[in-house]
Amino acid sequence: MIKRTRAEISKCIIHKVANKYNSGQNAFSESLVRFDEESYELLMPFLLKNFSTVTQSYRFSHHADVRLNEMNKYTSDIFEDENTFIEHSKNIVNHLYEQSNSANIKTGDVIVVYFEGIEYKDVLTEAVGVFKIESKVDFFQTYLDDDSFDVVVQKGISTKKLDKGCLILNSSDTEGTVVLSIDNNQYDAQYWIKNFLSVKYADDRNLHTQNYLEMCKEFSEEIIKPEFGKQEQSNFLANTVDYFKEHESVDYHGFKDEIFEEDKHKGMFEDYKKHFEKLNDVLIRNNFEVSDAVLKKEKSKFKTEIKLDTNIQIKIDVDAPDASSDYLEQGYDEDKKMKFYKVYYNTEK
Repeated sequence: MIKRTRAEISKCIIHKVANKYNSGQNAFSESLVRFDEESYELLMPFLLKNFSTVTQSYRFSHHADVRLNEMNKYTSDIFEDENTFIEHSKNIVNHLYEQSNSANIKTGDVIVVYFEGIEYKDVLTEAVGVFKIESKVDFFQTYLDDDSFDVVVQKGISTKKLDKGCLILNSSDTEGTVVLSIDNNQYDAQYWIKNFLSVKYADDRNLHTQNYLEMCKEFSEEIIKPEFGKQEQSNFLANTVDYFKEHESVDYHGFKDEIFEEDKHKGMFEDYKKHFEKLNDVLIRNNFEVSDAVLKKEKSKFKTEIKLDTNIQIKIDVDAPDASSDYLEQGYDEDKKMKFYKVYYNTEK
């Protein structure tokens, strides 16, 4: 979603956020972080690398006026006047604190950063980043005690995984300011996205592709698998992926005609589409452009393994739509009184 090759940290400050539910108190810094070269080079990829592979973006929302969205206001002020950075970094932490209405919400360090040189859609722009460190790991620190080295256990931040983070870009479109988010500790899905950021997905090809593929995945699990079996489920998922790969845009009616041969199955899919839309409060578009990035991400969630009670698993490649129908046969052995699968192949890999 972004490129960070020319990104620089202009300002950075660290605060600590407590838990309101437990009556904790926030702790604030009064001055910016002064980096040495080693810590700067380590921090930059830790904060930004996850956003390079994000496939979807968000936009700020508010029930009355989006200008009243707290994060929208604080970051807009920072973009207008960088001198408000420290003041609004504290406001951001206080706003985050107000959302901790459960004992499950973790305390932690909050790193607020003003970036320059973030590349988004081939344009360099600024961004305000907010990163919450919820988990710390144990590590050994060696030290010299008199004439011998000894060891002590300390806690620190692991650079392998970012717990929570967001980038608010100084870039907007017809839907509003562009917001990117990461949440690798989703113990409370409402806390970060809905309550703190108060954002919604951008209404674009990424969202439309995700919604449609999510519907197909659920349809295969709830309708095809119990009605027709795991092999047909795998066939449907592989054919769905193939359709998305072969078409730059999806046409709902064209999709039905190409994937399903019988009108009965088309009717089942139509009924499930209405059910899915109502259940998830979403609108599945009849026509939309395909997002290749979302397709790559979502197809990895498709389950095409056939697990048997004899401790054998058959995994079908979701990118090979004809493999199951051409090289996999199902039958019943009268002597053993058991079902079986027959697999055809030329060589083992």
